[in-house]
Amino acid sequence: MAEKQNQDTNADEGKGRQDEPGNDGKDARKDEAGKEEEEDKGPPLYKRPIFWIVFAVVAAVLIVGALFYWSHARKYASTDDAFVDAHIVRIAAQTSGQLTRVIDRDNRHVNQGQLLAVIEPGQPEAQLAEAQAGMSQADAAIEQARAKVASALATERQAAANAVAPAAQALRAADDYRRYAALRKLDPAAAAATQVEQARTESQAQAAQADAAQRQVDQAHADLLAARKDVKAALAQRAAAQARVQQAQVVNNYLRITAPVNGQVVNRQVDVGSYVSPGQQLLAIVPDEMWVTANFKETQLKHMRIGQPVEIKIDAYPAVKFHGHVDSIQHGAGQAFALLPPQNATGNYVKVVQRVPVRILFDGSEWRKYAIGPGMSVVPTVKVR
Repeated sequence: MAEKQNQDTNADEGKGRQDEPGNDGKDARKDEAGKEEEEDKGPPLYKRPIFWIVFAVVAAVLIVGALFYWSHARKYASTDDAFVDAHIVRIAAQTSGQLTRVIDRDNRHVNQGQLLAVIEPGQPEAQLAEAQAGMSQADAAIEQARAKVASALATERQAAANAVAPAAQALRAADDYRRYAALRKLDPAAAAATQVEQARTESQAQAAQADAAQRQVDQAHADLLAARKDVKAALAQRAAAQARVQQAQVVNNYLRITAPVNGQVVNRQVDVGSYVSPGQQLLAIVPDEMWVTANFKETQLKHMRIGQPVEIKIDAYPAVKFHGHVDSIQHGAGQAFALLPPQNATGNYVKVVQRVPVRILFDGSEWRKYAIGPGMSVVPTVKVR
């Protein structure tokens, strides 16, 4: 009981000490010290003049920089929708057969006319030999026909010469008959009836001989015309034989496949021993001539003209700047040439800025030193002002 009273007494004494006036003095001193520290810090930063001076300078610099950037950027038109482009030549077989030789130069340069592949000769060579033999036969037939023409011409001339005498004799006999007939009519005693009859008979006989000679001339002339027609027929046969030879030579030339352009061999799909058929692709050639196809927005074409300089950056060589110029601008947006052009005559229409292909050519030959090929991404920048 006594211990409990002592604990209550101690608690009351502690409470009394906390309520002493000296504790309030300490709190007041702390508040005064805090106010002095706040007075030493001064007003907030945004209320100080130096802040607004620095802000105005920075804003002026940013505005001037933006104006300079805008005045510089408005001189150029750029797009990242651009790629290196070229007319890739795909080499295909034009006749069937087995390959006996194929160029072993993947990703290597070839020149125009260089041999790429050889197809085993077989039926094409036999057809060529047959056509050449037919042409030789046609030549022989022409010579034979011409010989017949010469013979027929000689025969006609001989017949014409042989017909001269009978014609003259027939003419003389006809004159004699007319003379005897006239004398008989004037004076029966001047010419006997037997003489007149004999002259008439002689005239008829000579006329018949002249007609026979003339028929021989006509026959010889007909033979000559027939011989000349044979020559024409033989010439026509030779022309047909020559056409067969040319066709066989064309097919035979298909056996040797050569490079049609200068370029790099890519995508080789066959090897020696492969059997190919007409139309089967063997390999492809990327030509040396390449360009950039840049799809600019239609709103970027206002000041774009042919011949304007272009700075070209290729993603594969970011540190290299290539130079070129605008070669042509397509008359029409790309979507107009799609397989299924869009039909805008619908109820709901949303206007979309279209893209127009622009062809850009490289300047000089420095770009040829790099492995640039179709499909590579490009960022061209055209100076339009």
